[in-house]
Amino acid sequence: MRSLLFAVLALISILIAAFFFYSYVNQRSGDEGMSKFILAAVFALLAIVFGGLFLSGRVNRTEDIHITE
Repeated sequence: MRSLLFAVLALISILIAAFFFYSYVNQRSGDEGMSKFILAAVFALLAIVFGGLFLSGRVNRTEDIHITE
């Protein structure tokens, strides 16, 4: 169940990061541009962290894996 939560959080984070990056690229004024870029970077980093947690939970630690299998 926890693995599914990390996957959903990673997906939500990447969607928010994409939104902020899209709004940063398509804005006209430079006042709040840097804050949108920083938010996009933070949410992209969160997506990487949550994605890593999701993938690390999928590893089977109880069964040995041999190169001959």
